[in-house]
Amino acid sequence: MKRAGQKVVAGTEAPGTSQTSKKQKTSLYGSGFEESDPCTSMDWGSLPHHVILRVFQFLTLVDRARASSVCRRWNEVFHIPDLWRRFEFELSQPATSYLKSTHPDLIQQIIKRHADHLQYVSFKVDSSTESAEAACDILSQLVNCSIKTLGLISTAKPSFMNVSKAHFASALTVVFVNSKSLSSIKIDDTPLDDPSLKVLVANNSDTLKLLKMSSCPHVSPAGILCVADQCHGLKELALNYYILSDELLLALSSEKHVDLEHLRIDVVSENPGQVQFHTIKKQSWDALVKHSPKVNIVMYFFLYEDEFDAFFREETPVTHLYFGRAVSKAMLGRIGMNCPRLIELVVCANGLQPLDDELIQIAERCKNLTAMGLGECEVTCRGFIEFVKMCGGRLTQLSIMEEVLIPDSDYSLDRLHLEVSKHLGRMWFPDMMPTW
Repeated sequence: MKRAGQKVVAGTEAPGTSQTSKKQKTSLYGSGFEESDPCTSMDWGSLPHHVILRVFQFLTLVDRARASSVCRRWNEVFHIPDLWRRFEFELSQPATSYLKSTHPDLIQQIIKRHADHLQYVSFKVDSSTESAEAACDILSQLVNCSIKTLGLISTAKPSFMNVSKAHFASALTVVFVNSKSLSSIKIDDTPLDDPSLKVLVANNSDTLKLLKMSSCPHVSPAGILCVADQCHGLKELALNYYILSDELLLALSSEKHVDLEHLRIDVVSENPGQVQFHTIKKQSWDALVKHSPKVNIVMYFFLYEDEFDAFFREETPVTHLYFGRAVSKAMLGRIGMNCPRLIELVVCANGLQPLDDELIQIAERCKNLTAMGLGECEVTCRGFIEFVKMCGGRLTQLSIMEEVLIPDSDYSLDRLHLEVSKHLGRMWFPDMMPTW
């Protein structure tokens, strides 16, 4: 840390200034600071521990490590357990990543001195297999850990999928067995498997509340059922649609099982045009909502238009819908007919067919709708205003690209924003770019 060692010259002394007046001025601040900047005489090493700790909490890891070499007292604060409750390991290969990797020496110091202090831990890795394997190696050494939150994040392509399943499972087992108090786990795009889930619930069934594991191809419905059977405090679950089944929904709906608050389902086309998606029965959805009436059912769709056939042909209690690719008018019509619990709808693309009728039907039947986003779609200004008028002030979020709106004989774009603002009860303008 740079010390304030240079004296700042304020200017020349005014004529006639006496020594007496100088003394009077300095006496106002005390004799200790008569000849120098206050910072020059300050003993930074004598600051209270809690003050240094507060400063350290605002520093990046690199700056914190540098500051720890200022003096013995600062080094002591550097190792206070409170500083190591939350930590993110950044692992990257210089040639493949923009990440600034956590220094290996610091990693070893953390493992040696602070493994038992870590509680909220994440691993952020680049697209290289070497970085994912390094993350597994660190996990394997956390034998004295008491982690509550664990996240494995791939910043580009899912590099954990290139790690051998045995190596990955072995590393996770160390954490699952030793932590005993895991409450939140986010391990999307990893080779997680059913045996690993059994180890997880055997050691953390009383504490687990969130399990996010989309795109984990080695997990089966049986593995999810194992979690549902034993983790009765589970509140949030995220998985791929291929795991979802009537049997699983009914299991989640039985009295002895969890009372979910959030169920996230990713519907992804692995082999475009070659996947026949199964249909979930209305009775299974109804059972889940009856068991957990406040559950939010969130669905993310990344399909092509000809792959939607299995969805929304019957009433579906989905609350949040996100379409990452083009979706047809017919599909949006089904949503208006069969999604009465819908709260939020985002359509990134539709094509060049105006969606007036579909939006009006959604406004009529989806009485809980409070958020809407439209990207590469088309809606006439008249139809859009009718939609907003029917929804009224309950639309707390309305993100519509300016290019979506087609002026007509009744409304120009200039008049449209005034009319929409009137019905929303607040000032509104179309977006220049998507905000969802």
